[in-house]
Amino acid sequence: MDRVLTALMDLVVPPASMVMLAFAWPTLAFLRAAEWAVKALTKEDMRDKVVLVTGASSAIGEQVAYEYARRGASLVLVARREHRLFAVRDNARALGAGQVLVVAADVVREDDCRRLVADTISYFGQLDHLVNTVSLGHDFYFEEAGDTTAFPHLMDINFWGNVYPTYAALPYLRRSHGRIVVNASVETWLPMPRMSLYSAAKAAVIDFYETLRYEVKDDVGITVATHGWIGGEPGAGRFALEEGAPAAATDQTQTQTQPHLKVDAPELPAAAAAQVEAYARAVVDGACRGDARVRRPGWYDVFLVFRAFAPDVLAWTFRLLLSTAAPAPAAPRAVVAPAGVAAAALPAPPVRPLIEYPVTAAGRRPAGAVAQLHKLE
Repeated sequence: MDRVLTALMDLVVPPASMVMLAFAWPTLAFLRAAEWAVKALTKEDMRDKVVLVTGASSAIGEQVAYEYARRGASLVLVARREHRLFAVRDNARALGAGQVLVVAADVVREDDCRRLVADTISYFGQLDHLVNTVSLGHDFYFEEAGDTTAFPHLMDINFWGNVYPTYAALPYLRRSHGRIVVNASVETWLPMPRMSLYSAAKAAVIDFYETLRYEVKDDVGITVATHGWIGGEPGAGRFALEEGAPAAATDQTQTQTQPHLKVDAPELPAAAAAQVEAYARAVVDGACRGDARVRRPGWYDVFLVFRAFAPDVLAWTFRLLLSTAAPAPAAPRAVVAPAGVAAAALPAPPVRPLIEYPVTAAGRRPAGAVAQLHKLE
């Protein structure tokens, strides 16, 4: 009740910071418009430039590659699913890309990242833009995660999958005064249920690149792009790759038999595909202008203002808008305790583990069970 009253008071009596913002907003908007106009006139020409795109096999990464192709850039397409990259390569060439190099690599492995950058420099002799789009989302409450084995995997893809390519490419980006483009998410500051681990990883990504921005100064530009929900419908699966199909739906066996198959995963709905294309276009436009940040859709900025100047109002509003049925607490089960020691109540085991593993006759997981994590892609 106290929080509700506080939020109502913030609505009736705005804090001093909001009053100051109301007076400063016209000036800030004018300066922002002037900056945008200057950058639009000095937009970077991508012809004869080399762009490395991770997670380029589908969705956001694929569309970003197409946008660079329309601008005449040469491309290095990176993903673990090499068979999908061949179709993207052909489409990019048809759209006007220069030379296109396909590299199969896992960006959560440092050795693979060093190799893909070395291949790029060996083939093209330069690197101008590094675009990190690989991402793994999820759709479950934190308390539903009975198997924590996937936690490091989520962090590996969403955080280290950005850091390792950046570390390998940074010396060459300094040489060309290039740019790093990062695919983040609005969930880093806008609360969304069932996405706690994903939001935490993306927040770490943004903090990393905002810090790196000051370390590299003007030698390397950094564009952090954030988006709302695009690329599918919530609840479609417990895991979903933003640069690929729902993780559980990927059929590796079928696609490997037809390596040049144009479409080997369920297509996005028309509305979602249009959102992905619009987001990719905004990202590449912002990167070529030299924007430090790109946000789409733009109306999310309203929530960012409230987060900065009236966080209680935002929290109260989203409690009402995003209120969902939380998972029921597990019923306690009795534990047999030694004589003379009071029995403790522990939560029952989860109904469904986070990742299903085969169980041997002895009731144990096989030694190679962890390898099934790679089936998420």
